[in-house]
Amino acid sequence: MRLTLLIGPTEATAARFRSLLKQKEGPLQKQGIHVPDWNHVRLYAACAEPEEVGVLRFQRGMESPLVQRTLTSEFETLIPKELAEVTADHVMVAAAQLGNLLSAPAELARLKALFEPHFDDIRIVAHVDEQARMMVQHYAYAVLEGRRHSLAQEIDLAGEKNWWDGALKKRGVNEPFFGLFNDIQHPPFWLDFKAMLALWENTFGTGKVTLRPLDMAHLFSENGAAEMAHILGLPGPLGKVDASPLPPPRPAAWLTRMRLFSDVLIKYMQARDNLCPRNLWQQMLNGIRVEGPPIEPGSLGALSKHFKSANAGLIKMFPDLKAALKPDAPLAPWAEADPAFGFRATQYLTAFSHRIRADATPIAEKRAEAASVKEASAKFDRLLMETAETDDEKDANARLLNRVKVNHQMVLSTQFKPHNNLGAVNEEELGAAYAPVPARTLKPGSTGNVIVGCMKNEAPYILEWVAYHRAIGVDTFLIYTNDCTDGTDEILGRLQDMGILQHRKNDNWKGNSPQQYALNQALKEPVIQNADWIIHIDVDEFINVRTGNGTLDDLFAAVPDATNIAMTWRLFGHNGVTRLSDEFVIEQFDTCAPKYCPKPHTVWGFKTMFRNIGAYAKISCHRPNKLEEAFENKVKWVNGSGKDMTRDASHNGWRSSKSNIGYDLLQLNHYALRSAESFLIKRQRGRALHVDRSIGINYWIRMDWCDFRDVTIKRNVPRVRAEYDALMKDKKLKKFHQQGLDWHRAKARELHGMPEFSDLYKQALDVKLDEVERVAYALSLDMES
Repeated sequence: MRLTLLIGPTEATAARFRSLLKQKEGPLQKQGIHVPDWNHVRLYAACAEPEEVGVLRFQRGMESPLVQRTLTSEFETLIPKELAEVTADHVMVAAAQLGNLLSAPAELARLKALFEPHFDDIRIVAHVDEQARMMVQHYAYAVLEGRRHSLAQEIDLAGEKNWWDGALKKRGVNEPFFGLFNDIQHPPFWLDFKAMLALWENTFGTGKVTLRPLDMAHLFSENGAAEMAHILGLPGPLGKVDASPLPPPRPAAWLTRMRLFSDVLIKYMQARDNLCPRNLWQQMLNGIRVEGPPIEPGSLGALSKHFKSANAGLIKMFPDLKAALKPDAPLAPWAEADPAFGFRATQYLTAFSHRIRADATPIAEKRAEAASVKEASAKFDRLLMETAETDDEKDANARLLNRVKVNHQMVLSTQFKPHNNLGAVNEEELGAAYAPVPARTLKPGSTGNVIVGCMKNEAPYILEWVAYHRAIGVDTFLIYTNDCTDGTDEILGRLQDMGILQHRKNDNWKGNSPQQYALNQALKEPVIQNADWIIHIDVDEFINVRTGNGTLDDLFAAVPDATNIAMTWRLFGHNGVTRLSDEFVIEQFDTCAPKYCPKPHTVWGFKTMFRNIGAYAKISCHRPNKLEEAFENKVKWVNGSGKDMTRDASHNGWRSSKSNIGYDLLQLNHYALRSAESFLIKRQRGRALHVDRSIGINYWIRMDWCDFRDVTIKRNVPRVRAEYDALMKDKKLKKFHQQGLDWHRAKARELHGMPEFSDLYKQALDVKLDEVERVAYALSLDMES
């Protein structure tokens, strides 16, 4: 299999190629060419020297020295897995960071080691333009990223004999907190194309590296795919593509302003030991823009002169480079442009100082964060390494451990860091109890608001769940069960005799999932066909309406136009409760995940309640699916705050995102664990949906969120208690409930006596992770990778 690797070295070039590959993915596949979706930044970081933390690694939270080993392991798993699933004989990847950030033979050796086991023909392609022109583009990029040095640095280097070595010698220790990155502050070594060619050929072999002319105007035009077809050696053209605007030239005066401002800002941060957020830094740079002519490449004649001889040799090797490596007409030597209008960087720093003080982070906090990383690292060591028994387990846990540590540092320093500062609801203060509401009067033929659910061995929890949802306005239930041994069927059968719900046994389910089989069957049931609203949730999920009197009618009044309401999970942990109890779940467990928690994917999962208007042909676990064409413009999805999310969810998706998360009107309280003993029983029996997935310590860590408190659902307790007591007046139902509770208590005692479960119980209770550590661990598990 052949691999063609496009290494930039400019990111604009590589990004354009990635866009072209995406646009032409179908035609390329037909010609045996696979376009993998491998993260180019992570690929670079898997090869980079551990201590060389450039701006990209810092911005992505990849500054840990463990990143290189961890991501290498990730790609060693990812590459063969993906290649085994494709029939192509050629793979193409574009990653400019490989060309503009990797400078050491050891780094390229790591890259080769990743690919060589899977490809017998590896071709490297770099797209280059004359050095003065590329320097102008790179300088503009670097200044926008906080460069403090002028082009005098490169002009001086042009007077030295060896550009590559000279550029690398100017590098020092990266100081990320102050924006001092070698790849930003110092000359780009990769402008020495001859040295770059030698480095890559020394690793991948003579003749394996090609330099191609960089024609930005052509590449970004509708004919840009022609260059890709040429590189791949295709027999015919790939056709037109979407044109893209060329990166605009930056006014020289603005570049001067930005450089001067970054210089004083860096000094300011160093003097006050503060970190200025990158987004604020760039906002301030954009705020001092002035117009004017750009830097002319012809003014950098010193660079063109330095590379003239080497370029002549490259043209002999690659004749197509002749026009690309021709310098612009010489102009007067470069002098830094006047910043215009009497600009003084210190005055602008003073003007921005209030914003800087408001948003800056004391470096002391970052040092404390570093200390927390060490503390978390020790926790992870105990959690993973002390529990491993066999050599294979130790090896697997060691790889997972590195991944957890890397992810922990990444989560701490990126937008994935969880917090509870979201929405308008005060969740820690208990409001007045909701008023009871009478049973709703339904229209003739209507079954009203209907929950369809699946259960397996849930006897102790059924009556509270039914009473709760009846109290908030659910009219009836259709419940499927399979293989129950704890009395669940007896409880549901009695509730059916009492006219509370309908029960169907699902022991003979077919396919991959008993739950999906049940949902397919539900569509044939009159109780579903005649429903006004259909809701699919499980017995460990409670609809928490947080508007009006906390009923479904109050919710529907708040979103009168909605046809689909996404109920985002709020995951509740075991709250220190170890023993199985007959107390209400909603009273026992009130510690939960933070409201802002975009990772791991399970935290912001949602279930859906939807109007029964015939818009969708299928009910799936999290949502209705298969939107009928006639309803394309008739459905309206809203989130838990009532905000429109139709574009995001009308056709697919089962989790909320940063752009559509909301909990102000509604959330779905998800008590996946309940008590520690309940977790043991759940672990022993498996789950209704995922019958072949183990529920072990990893599941506990994913679901045991105990960092924040939410008591809003407890406003329902008085009316739920009244509904529950009314149900328990039925002697048969009360007896079945007690028998089910006794069964679960006996099962808990049995499991405590089994070493596998006794160890799991102790291990679960010993886990003490905060919300950031929990996110890092969950992200590192195989399911998330």
